[in-house]
Amino acid sequence: MKRQAVPDFPITTSDLTIEYPPHGASPAYVAVRGLSLRMAPGEVVGLLGESGSGKTTLARVLAGDTVSASGLQPQITGGTATVLGIPLRRISRRKFAELTFGVGYLAQDAAVTLPSNLTVAEIVAEPILERDKHYNKAALNTRVATMIDAVRLPLAVLSQFPYELSSGQRQRVALAKALVFGPTLLIADEPTAGVDVSVRDAVIDLIVELQHERAFSALVISHDLAVLRRVANRIAIMHQGVLVGLGTIEEVFRDPWHPYVASMAEALTTQAHNVEREQDRAQPHAAHHRHSAQTRLEESND
Repeated sequence: MKRQAVPDFPITTSDLTIEYPPHGASPAYVAVRGLSLRMAPGEVVGLLGESGSGKTTLARVLAGDTVSASGLQPQITGGTATVLGIPLRRISRRKFAELTFGVGYLAQDAAVTLPSNLTVAEIVAEPILERDKHYNKAALNTRVATMIDAVRLPLAVLSQFPYELSSGQRQRVALAKALVFGPTLLIADEPTAGVDVSVRDAVIDLIVELQHERAFSALVISHDLAVLRRVANRIAIMHQGVLVGLGTIEEVFRDPWHPYVASMAEALTTQAHNVEREQDRAQPHAAHHRHSAQTRLEESND
């Protein structure tokens, strides 16, 4: 499939509303309401919000991954959403294939749901073979090896199974799979979820490095502001399905216009003051220890 020309804005939504239809005794549920967002080419936007804020539903709809484990399919019921120049409402099968070719999607549970019966090489090759079962084997092997190398894994993992890898390695394999088509846009939902604390920074740094190398746009979803500080040019904050903040981190928290964002800003200010106080307390002790050590040294010289 040929890659389409890069649109002016990889993601554009206007007054977008997404809801889940009624299911059994459960009524229809609006997950995203009236959201307007525009992403520039090459930009990384961080989507911040607590559990239930609608951020994962938004990510899945934009990525074309709209069938949930429960079988419920979120539907666009208001406004518009365009991804890579493709309108998502009533999307045709051909346009859907274009969408999923141009968008790499790293789902929230991507690392823990890797097929246990497939090798790493087979997992990364899977999206290609789903589109073309007769894809040239030598070219396929080269592309897969290139992607594994790109995510900073040794080629020896190609023959291994997911259960033989660490959580950080599994997440890198999932990222390689998401990027195997060389997408124009990456949507990464909680990319550090399920990853050992010791390697979470490394996973985020890898996404930053790959974004710089490959110049794709990215929507990175997280409930952790520290993660988005490392990767995002701007952040969008969602609360109860509504966009309540948009801009650089400094802009959003310097002048919050929604109570939810204001409470976050207050908590961040309190946290910063606590850190400063701890540092101030530590400095006299450190100075005292240095003075004592210097005194002992002088006395020993005497």
